[in-house]
Amino acid sequence: MAKGYPDYIVVEGPIGVGKTTLARRLAETFATDLLLEGAENNPFLPRFYEDPASTALPTQLYFLFQRARRIQSLRQTDMFKPVQVADFLMEKDRLFAKLTLSDDELPLYNQVYEKLTLDAPVPDLVIYLQAPVEVLQKRIAARAIPYERNIQEEYLQRVADAYVAFFYNFNVAPLLIVNTAEIDLAHDNHHYDLLLRYIRNLPPGRRYFNPAEL
Repeated sequence: MAKGYPDYIVVEGPIGVGKTTLARRLAETFATDLLLEGAENNPFLPRFYEDPASTALPTQLYFLFQRARRIQSLRQTDMFKPVQVADFLMEKDRLFAKLTLSDDELPLYNQVYEKLTLDAPVPDLVIYLQAPVEVLQKRIAARAIPYERNIQEEYLQRVADAYVAFFYNFNVAPLLIVNTAEIDLAHDNHHYDLLLRYIRNLPPGRRYFNPAEL
């Protein structure tokens, strides 16, 4: 099943876009371990959505240390497994830091980041999921995580815009951009199977996935 597929796939995108759901499905398909950032384990996150200014730094540092540990565990896994799948790109940690930290906090964060991420492996494919903010809001509401009720539309828009800017200049790894507004990769088997066929032997560079064109 894994022949012709990238060895290390990362699924990325803003809050609520469905990156963890797709990553789980890919890991199940390839019968491999899944590397999750585990946002639900961050004890500072509920307070961050209530009062971002006072809790941004501990929230971000917790994520940074947690993601660094996940990356280290990836480097120690069995490299003979067919495919490795993760629901986060290490560089996105800095994306959120720039959004949430103050001018005084950011230099301290950057020092820690540089010490922890020097040996992060480069993905063989990054799947960037995107959707309009109103779609993200509906999906966040549907999953009904209590503390996510405090996510403001303005913050969600800033996150989505930051992802667009980040991936506009992204050239570290092959990139597949998927607008999920009209695509259901979680429940629609046809859409999912088309995606699998598309990423198999995908040429290098930047590509766009549109099932209507396949």
